[in-house]
Amino acid sequence: MSARAVAAPGANQDALPRRSDRFFRGFRKYARRYIRKNFHAMRIDKGGALSPPPDGPLIVVMNHPSWWDPMTAVVLSGLMPPERAHYAPMDAGGLAQYRFMEWLGIFGIELGTTRGGLAFVRRCGAVLARPESVLWITAQGRFTDPRVRPTRFKDGLGHLLHRSSNLTVVPLAIEYPFWNDRLPELLVRFGPLIPVGDGSSCSSTDWIRRMEAALEVEQDRLAEAARRRDPSAFEVLIGGTAGVGGAYDVGRRLLASVRGRRFVADHQAHQTTSDTQP
Repeated sequence: MSARAVAAPGANQDALPRRSDRFFRGFRKYARRYIRKNFHAMRIDKGGALSPPPDGPLIVVMNHPSWWDPMTAVVLSGLMPPERAHYAPMDAGGLAQYRFMEWLGIFGIELGTTRGGLAFVRRCGAVLARPESVLWITAQGRFTDPRVRPTRFKDGLGHLLHRSSNLTVVPLAIEYPFWNDRLPELLVRFGPLIPVGDGSSCSSTDWIRRMEAALEVEQDRLAEAARRRDPSAFEVLIGGTAGVGGAYDVGRRLLASVRGRRFVADHQAHQTTSDTQP
């Protein structure tokens, strides 16, 4: 996904991208299972829960640390009312390898030209013309480590907001750190809602700087929470796979049985207990 883009060759730039509600809901169930299998847990920072957005189109502006970002967005879409319709731009070359994703509301774009930026604005404008739409944008335009500062976006989002009106933007910070378990954590944090009344009241450059600053604040807060490694600071959205597995967990299970204790697979709990021993 990118914020500076051109519609894929042959696409009607003013047309609403195709999507299937039924396919989207089915894929979201698959995504939840896939995340459960590959992460220790998916957690939402308690200080950064999603505020209920008002009626009207919504843009979620995300950082872009990983291949997992689209799947993370699909799962997070479940936090919104079911009547919402979700869309996202994606590099046309990548989408060509995963054509099924078009049924998720993902539309192909080509990167890197001024003409492309204008086409991006037109296609996204078609999405945002419908009040039920949610547009998910990784505005950095490329994979970027979540700790890189300053946070910088491509130009397309600024042009889009300058030409838009009566919508809401919400920043979304994402990290995938390893804590004390074999598998990584999936951590997210939403920022405060940003209303866009008359987008032309700010220049496209001013909109970009404002959105960069808003997302960077949430990235910094999420980074600090991640460094503390305190699960109690987060709400668990999906409980994932715990324990190290293999012979290591077999040994731990046997040792717990010998000692008459309940076996706890979660290495985080085991590590915390060990660290508190005199």
